[in-house]
Amino acid sequence: MREVNERHGDDHGVNLTKLRAVAKGLKTDHDLAAELWATDVTPAMLVALLICRPKAYTAEEIDRMLRQARARKVQDWLINYVAKKSPHVERLRTMWLGDADPVVASAGWALTADTVVKRPDQVDLDALLDEIEAGMRDAHERIQWEMNTTLAMIGIHHPDRRARAIDIGERLEVLKDYPTPPNCTSPYAPIWIGEMVRRQAG
Repeated sequence: MREVNERHGDDHGVNLTKLRAVAKGLKTDHDLAAELWATDVTPAMLVALLICRPKAYTAEEIDRMLRQARARKVQDWLINYVAKKSPHVERLRTMWLGDADPVVASAGWALTADTVVKRPDQVDLDALLDEIEAGMRDAHERIQWEMNTTLAMIGIHHPDRRARAIDIGERLEVLKDYPTPPNCTSPYAPIWIGEMVRRQAG
């Protein structure tokens, strides 16, 4: 399991279902979360993210944690379980977007994709489409992935921008040949958008 995970940028061989069960047994414990995070050991840091109080962190603390996180799973869980639930989410999003570190910048785009769906009044959708159109094809792979997710979310959740989102995806062809397992939806934006829209209609 560790060998498989290491190919995806993670340095552990822990069964995440069992790890979640450990966290569930511990319940919320923000002080213990701080101790576990300080170990710099991936499984312990993952448990920390599950038992912490996301709203208790300052924006500066979450920013520091993202820069400390080495494993991709830790970065992903920090974004999804802490940053997205933080009262400072919009500040983090705008702060991270322009960062020179592609991991940090990709976190900004991950928050942007979430904002497109949940708080679209906080973003300029047309400006985002302009930026994606101009920069996604040549972006760092981490940034490219989250830009592509943002493009798909705009196309799925904003019918008035759907045609343009699909057109951008078709012209840039980002992730068009991404290997997709059977019964899974391709991350290629035109296919992703079409499939989700069909499900919504059905």
